[in-house]
Amino acid sequence: MVTRLKHYNPSARDMVNDWQVLDASGQVLGRFATQVAMFLMGKNKPEYVPHMLSGDFVVVINAREIKVTGRKAQQKIYKRYSQYPGTLKEIPYERMQARFPERIIEMAVKGMLPKNKLGRRMLKRLKVYAGPEHPHSAQVIGSDRRESREAEALAKAETAAAAAAIKKATAEKQAAKETLASEARAEAAATVAVETPARKAPAKKAAAKKATARKTPAKKATARKPAAKKPAARKPAAKKPAVKKATTARKPAARKPAARKTRQTTTEKTTARKSGDSGEK
Repeated sequence: MVTRLKHYNPSARDMVNDWQVLDASGQVLGRFATQVAMFLMGKNKPEYVPHMLSGDFVVVINAREIKVTGRKAQQKIYKRYSQYPGTLKEIPYERMQARFPERIIEMAVKGMLPKNKLGRRMLKRLKVYAGPEHPHSAQVIGSDRRESREAEALAKAETAAAAAAIKKATAEKQAAKETLASEARAEAAATVAVETPARKAPAKKAAAKKATARKTPAKKATARKPAAKKPAARKPAAKKPAVKKATTARKPAARKPAARKTRQTTTEKTTARKSGDSGEK
């Protein structure tokens, strides 16, 4: 089975750019330029990527003390042409070294860098000075201390991780102890709950019987009292029909005389009529 490996492709934030200081005194121009170009491109780093700016800043001091081999000092000529007729300029190496020693190293390194935008950005990171002094001491000190800072940060991270692991282990131990204690308490409570009902059951039953024996007479008395009151409540119900009977008996007695009166009036009327009829006759 074929296994595919992923290519290393870092991001710009993963790149670390340091500051390198190189002394050109007594160095051969070509060998020194290759070293400077390697630092600018970043080929000395394991995270080198050709399409990214992964190199360092390079500071070159004592540029006037650079050397060349053989008869290059007399034969080497720097040419510059502006593409206009009659504008070709030729400067020998000795004159260039006397007037502009920085340009010698810059032009040698420029020919060894990529001929594109990335190469031009790399060349901007090259700082060449004719003497031993340069104004980039702060950056150089910072890059030198970077490794120590990273080592301190790693040590702090390791100590913090160890402390966190210890805290975690202690917390887990305490949690385990607490769980064991809670389980033991639960088991003890369960055993107590199982044992106590068996022991206290007779006493509870006796107390319940006593309570029921005490409560039953009171309940009977309260149940009998309403039975004694019921006849008293029924008496008025017996009297009411008697009153109704009396009233009903009296009403017809009052009506009888009225009937008699009517009968008398009728008899009187009949007698009067008879008497009237007899008188007329």
